[in-house]
Amino acid sequence: MKWTDVIEIAIQLDEEHPDVDPATVNFVDLMNWVRQLPEFDDDPAHCGEKVLEAIQAAWIEESD
Repeated sequence: MKWTDVIEIAIQLDEEHPDVDPATVNFVDLMNWVRQLPEFDDDPAHCGEKVLEAIQAAWIEESD
């Protein structure tokens, strides 16, 4: 899984952290949690604020 797999990342984050409100997660934690996902395999340098915003927005949508 890569940074661009926003929907899949959001689904997995929702499964891994079911009690977390994704709207309250800071980007440092979000980046670390994504990197810890078992299927994630991408360069941390390829991540930026826009990618994290997209992941967070997808996770918010997924958690509703």
